[in-house]
Amino acid sequence: MSEKKRIVSGMRPTGPLHLGNYHGALENWIRMQDTYDCFFFIADWHALTSNYENPGDIPAFTRQMIIDWLSAGLSPEKSTLFIQSHIPEHAELFLLLSMITPVPWLERNPTYKDQMDQLKTKDLSTFGFLGYPVLQAADIIIYKAQGVPVGVDQVPHIEITREIARRFNHLYGQVFPEPDAILTKSAKILGTDRRKMSKSYDNAIYLSDAPEAIGKTVSQMITDPQRARKSDPGNPDVCNVFEFHKLYSPASLVSTINADCRIAKIGCVECKKQMAAHLITVLTPLREKNEYYKDHPEIVDDILRAGEEKARRVAKDTLMEVRAAIHL
Repeated sequence: MSEKKRIVSGMRPTGPLHLGNYHGALENWIRMQDTYDCFFFIADWHALTSNYENPGDIPAFTRQMIIDWLSAGLSPEKSTLFIQSHIPEHAELFLLLSMITPVPWLERNPTYKDQMDQLKTKDLSTFGFLGYPVLQAADIIIYKAQGVPVGVDQVPHIEITREIARRFNHLYGQVFPEPDAILTKSAKILGTDRRKMSKSYDNAIYLSDAPEAIGKTVSQMITDPQRARKSDPGNPDVCNVFEFHKLYSPASLVSTINADCRIAKIGCVECKKQMAAHLITVLTPLREKNEYYKDHPEIVDDILRAGEEKARRVAKDTLMEVRAAIHL
């Protein structure tokens, strides 16, 4: 194992990545590459837990995700990048861990309860959906990860992983470290309608969006709800566009917008146009890299092949220890 602390994390391929994905996780992953031994995977099996009835888009979304990762700055020289379903050892460890995981642990999972309430249009009364924390635990501990970068809302997921690893070690001997949740700060960014940015809400700006698409989406963003006319003073503190300015515009412009909005010196239309211009400047290199990787699929294939070979070597070694511990 590398002298660096090993971390593992993944994303479900449910569509192209948007700014919420970038600031919520990917930006932190990119920063962590220099200080950790990173294993990042595309969780296509996890995508099936809620999309098992319509799996046809998953391969295309998987391809788009690795391209988005590479375009944003994940490096195959610094991180191990792979597709979950290409490492069958994940499934074997999931099966073995499911034998020892008490059902009440899964039923108390807050995300399970929340999604059952929120996704009432889908039939989620499946073993796969209930048991996804066990697969998640297998994904993490098969690489003997010491840490998992998460937001504070995901800490309960990591605690279930720690409990499963602890139970295995208690029953069969010390095999797995108990991974710590590595809390990562992320910029607060909402969708264009001030809800959580989400593909399903149709309120997202995507990393691969063309300039005209960005301009159109930004023009529809909700600003200060109390500002009905250009002549009305605004409040940048409650304006979503201003939050984007703070992320993408120069500090001098942010200061100017902050002052001018409060005295109605600048209107919302002009404010949006200026923010869109700076957002386009930031995203253009990512979009150009996106196009490059799409035009050179062999490079993407080679990166995935190398990452999968490394990941599978580690996973196979762990499974040998697991089988020996269980006397299989």
